[in-house]
Formats: sequence, C-alpha cells, structure tokens
Amino acid sequence: MGKPTGFMEYGRELPKKRDPKLRVNDYNELYEPFGEDKVQTQAARCMDCGVPFCHSGCPLGNIIPDFNDAVYEQNWELAAEILFSTNNFPEFTGRICPAPCEAACVLGINKPPVTIEEIEKSIAEVAFEKGYVRAKEPAVRTGKKVAVIGSGPAGLAAAAQLNKVGHSVTVFERADKVGGLLRYGIPDFKLEKWVVDRRLRVMEDEGVVFKTNANVGDNIKVADVMRSFDAVLLTGGSTVPRDLNIPGRNLKGVYFAMDFLTQQNGRISGKAFAPQEEIWATDKNVVVIGGGDTGSDCVGTSNRHRAKSITQIEVLAKPPQERDASTPWPNWPMQLRTSTSHEEGCDRNWAVTTKEFMGDGNGNLTSVKIAQMDWVTAAPGEKPKFQEVPGSERVIPCELALLAIGFVHPQHNGMIQELGVELDERGNVKSGDNFQTTVPKVFAAGDMRRGQSLVVWAISEGREAARNIDIYLTGTTKLEARDISMLNTAMFA
Repeated sequence: MGKPTGFMEYGRELPKKRDPKLRVNDYNELYEPFGEDKVQTQAARCMDCGVPFCHSGCPLGNIIPDFNDAVYEQNWELAAEILFSTNNFPEFTGRICPAPCEAACVLGINKPPVTIEEIEKSIAEVAFEKGYVRAKEPAVRTGKKVAVIGSGPAGLAAAAQLNKVGHSVTVFERADKVGGLLRYGIPDFKLEKWVVDRRLRVMEDEGVVFKTNANVGDNIKVADVMRSFDAVLLTGGSTVPRDLNIPGRNLKGVYFAMDFLTQQNGRISGKAFAPQEEIWATDKNVVVIGGGDTGSDCVGTSNRHRAKSITQIEVLAKPPQERDASTPWPNWPMQLRTSTSHEEGCDRNWAVTTKEFMGDGNGNLTSVKIAQMDWVTAAPGEKPKFQEVPGSERVIPCELALLAIGFVHPQHNGMIQELGVELDERGNVKSGDNFQTTVPKVFAAGDMRRGQSLVVWAISEGREAARNIDIYLTGTTKLEARDISMLNTAMFA
C-alpha cells in the first residue's frame, strides 16, 4: 500500500469536463488534462484490500492495487508493465468503460470509490508519452497462420496476443478502416480516432497484417480463408439491430442508431455521403428510442448537429438515484446515470412505449405517438410486466427517430452460413469453454459469441480465445489464463 492513510485523507477527484456550451461545437474529447500529481493522489486512496473485489469486478482481472501502488510511487514504467499484462488496450477502456471495477471497490461501500478508470487511462498515456509502449516483434515465428475476422476490440486483442507468441496473424475487416465498434460506433467525443490509430501502428510494426474492405463471405471467399489458415477466429460482433415493428416504421426519418453514429464518425474522418443518404439532426425534433449508452451517444451527436429538440425515451421505469437494494455491493448497481451527453441537453422520459410513427402523407416522418406505461410487480420468479396507462397516449413532434434498442445477434447470411457453425438459442455463434465452434479450426469471441456487451468484455474474450487457439495450434501456451468463473457478471453476462 503506497499510503496507508490515503483513503482517509483524500477525496475522489476526476478531471474537469469542458463547458457543455463549448464542447458541443466540436467532436474532441470532453475532459481537461489531469496532472500526474493528481493521479498520484488518487492512487493513494487505494486501500490494497486483503480481498481486492475490484479484481472480480473487472472482466480482465486487472491487478489494480499493484498498479495503484506503482503510480503512487511514481514508478510509471512498472505501473504500465502491470496494467498491460492483463489489458492490451487500457487507452481504450480508460476512456469508454463504465468501470465495473469501481462499482466493486471496497472503499465504495461507504465512500466514493477509487478513480480506477482515470488512473488506468493516465498510465496508458504516460506509457506512450515516455516510450514504454513500443513495437516488440516476436523473436521466433511458429509457422502457424491465424485469420481473425473482425477488427473490433475482441479481434484486435486476440490478434495482439496471437502475434506475441509468434503466430502470423491476418485481420480481415469489411469496412474501409480498422477498428470496428471503436472506429465507427463510438463517437469521437468519447474516443478520438487518433487513439485507435496510434495502437494500430504499434500492432502493424509488430507484424500483424490488416486487410480492409475484406468482407469474408462476400468479396473474400470463405473456402480460401479456411484453406489458407491453420485457425480462424470470428470476432465480427453483434451487428443485427433490434427493430421496432410498429405502424410508420418505413417512413423517411426513422433510422437505426448505429447508421446515424457510423455516418457521423465517417464524416469526421473525411468520408463524403450522397445528399439523399445523409442523416442529420440539424433543426429537427429528435426522438431517441432507448435509454442505454448508444442512445446517449445519439443525444450527444444530435446536440452537435444543433437539433431543435432532443427527447430520449426508455420503456423501463426510472432507476433510483442511489444504489438499489436489489444490486448490493459489489454488484454493478442499478441506479440513475447521467451521461455527459445528457448534461449537454436532453428531455429524458422513462416507462414510455412507442406506438406509432406518423407522417405527412408524402412518406416523411412528422411525429411519434407514445404512451406512459405502468410496471406491475410480478410474482416471485416471474419477470415484471407493464401495461399502458389509460389516457396517457400523446403525440410529440419528430422529424428524426433513432432506434437505439440494442442488437439481437451477428449477421447470419454469408460467412456464418457458409462455415456451417452451430448457433445458440439467441442466434449467436455457439462455442464451448475453449471458444471453439462446432467447426474444429474455427473459434469465436466477443459479441459474436456472447451477445451485445462491453468493450472490456470483448477484450477479455479476445485474450481468452487467443490462448485457446494457441493451445489448439501448439498443444501448449505461454499466454496467461483468466479465471472468469469469479467475475461479477450481474449486469454484463
């Protein structure tokens, strides 16, 4: 423990956020610089608990008390060594992870938890700045070739791990640039893309090969990949969005959230779109359907488009202000969360159902019919039920409706069908504990295997899949195992 009394002497402090009125004018990251001395002080709050529950809260099993102690001692190189040993991309998770580790922090029982996520981000940034992060190409190649299909966080983590032990890795990405969700799903104001590009340059220098505009099952033949590689890892994500099949769904102005976000990310990177394909919130009444992170990202992007109004609706009841008794420590707490996008301006509504999209008679969206819902307490063992409140139906103006209600499973047509891998009851690629599918040389990881989840879980899955592929190819492995049986998965399983 760096400072035994630190948790009693110092309060929780995070970097200051830029003024909402100013930051909506750009897509730059939201936070002001946070000095190394302040990070050191925050690391001193770690109690180095006898049983560090933060370990089980983190899907990667980051060795948090150890890197906190190294930061307090200002040994940034050691801190980086500890952190990178379990997390390939702390520069990503330090920016976009909801930090389940902090929810499991022992200090958080009766005080604000340690700022683990900010410390993690700071370690990563100092490591890049001081040159601790540099390409390390493996001294010996095994002669084995692995194809990783999909370049999101799961695919990148697996590629980095497999390359580290000497396998030749080729990553296939169907988009024009590498990064998957990191590139085209997460807005730049949460994760600027130079952060992704910086990491990709390191991986390329280490020998990982990236192929873009390479859609396996379309312009890349599945048979060619199966013939050319000793193992294949599927990390294409959960990409089929959940739809809302109500009257008026086909009106112009109703879009999936990811179409809206992906286009804006592309626009920032210099891509041009045909006028008839562009999706803008400018001067429109925007309704975001879905109260999760994707919906929040739509709110932030719409604010930057200068929307006339933004309304976000969620079918579930409003969460409590404080941790609910149903999710006691160290579980992920069920409580109200206000994102930075909400701070910029948004009318939030809970327990609301969407009944109809309404148009002007020429195929254009003009309004949305919604109604208030009552959640009925269910009997033990049953799920809560909801019913419409009589007389609560109303119509609100809307020229742009964004569906942010999640994803159901990966795309089945094309690659998955050609491979013939078995699917589970939810439509995800079925695999065993060793991440191997029903086709022996084909493995799966990330959202494609477990369903829609967090970036930190995707990295964990990629690392574990790489370890099992290494065993499959060589009979052994030097990659460390991660015991996921003890993880706190209450909200993220």
